[in-house]
Amino acid sequence: MNILDTIIDNTRLEVSTAKSVSPLSMLKDMPGYDRTCLSLVQSLQTDDVAVIAEIKKASPSKEIIRENFHPVDIAQEYIQCGARALSVLTDRKYFHGDIRSIAEIRPLSPLPLLRKDFVIDSYQLSEAKAFGADAVLLIAAALAPRQLKELHAEANELGLECLVEVHHERELEALDSSQVRLLGVNNRDLTDFSVDVSTTVRVAAQVPKGITIVSESGIASRKDIDTLIAHGIHAVLVGESLLRQPSPGQALQALIGRQ
Repeated sequence: MNILDTIIDNTRLEVSTAKSVSPLSMLKDMPGYDRTCLSLVQSLQTDDVAVIAEIKKASPSKEIIRENFHPVDIAQEYIQCGARALSVLTDRKYFHGDIRSIAEIRPLSPLPLLRKDFVIDSYQLSEAKAFGADAVLLIAAALAPRQLKELHAEANELGLECLVEVHHERELEALDSSQVRLLGVNNRDLTDFSVDVSTTVRVAAQVPKGITIVSESGIASRKDIDTLIAHGIHAVLVGESLLRQPSPGQALQALIGRQ
């Protein structure tokens, strides 16, 4: 088993517990459930670079990334310093996240919020909507093709957009290209955790036109971004390289060239 398989096994247990603690009827009564979502796709349309700035405390490969971790404060810095959207890690065990962070950030954010987690059940879509997310991550490697398509459709019915993530061009075969509007390419190899930003460039060459591509993982400098822009990729998801700095907001400004 690779780390993704291990995480998915744990996610099944967490979802089962969540369903008993907060049944679907309870989620539907939450204020966020009926709100109109912001468009992540529209927010990423730019001629330069659109950054989805990530809020996470830890990861399986790096363990604790930021000790002094206050999601709302980090979100405020990102909003003030040029982020086009925010990604909030909500996995508890492996990323030390909490879906309640989305609810805390929602009132102060004019930007779309992406719930970044390991979505394997439609309950998690309703949960994301109820707590104030605008979009969810769907990982192709974690879902059978039919399940991926069904969850994507269910998310759209709730008003949520989907960032569909692949790690290799062969995973593109499992996607319905007529359904996908936003494709994330994770540059991290899940078997050994190595990172190669050229993965995005290689995969992007196989993606039909009209799909917005987001490069994820391993982006740490303006040089990385310029390389991606040169290949027509204008959206990135960045977390670790920002969160390791004293001021994530200032690090974001430097990354997008505002300093």
